[in-house]
Amino acid sequence: MSASLNKVLLIGNLTADPELQYTSGGTARTRFSIAVNRQYKDREGQLQEDVTFVPIVAWGSQAENCANYLSKGRSVAVEGRLRIYKFETDDGDKRSITEVVAQNVQFLGGAQRERVEPGTVKKTDTSVIPEDEEVPF
Repeated sequence: MSASLNKVLLIGNLTADPELQYTSGGTARTRFSIAVNRQYKDREGQLQEDVTFVPIVAWGSQAENCANYLSKGRSVAVEGRLRIYKFETDDGDKRSITEVVAQNVQFLGGAQRERVEPGTVKKTDTSVIPEDEEVPF
């Protein structure tokens, strides 16, 4: 067997809010796109900027987290694999779609937080955590 590797690592900003859907089996799938910027100098020495828009798909609990906590403009690091699939339209046109299947999505930069006055404690709603659910740490 020959060696092969399909690994993608990107850092960029969401171009729109993520779209969450569920499969008929109940598995969460979220699709979003990120803009990855690159600066370079052209032949005349002028600084140019190139933007690549990359479609991302996340599955399962990671998909739900992305849908709940990410929004347009938010910075993320995405680690995953490249997937290219080809199909034919009803008109007979051949098409292909390239996307990154996320294995890990790291939220970068802080989300805007509600301001809390010094010396006060922000109250949280503990009723959303079931008593029988195990805390993961």
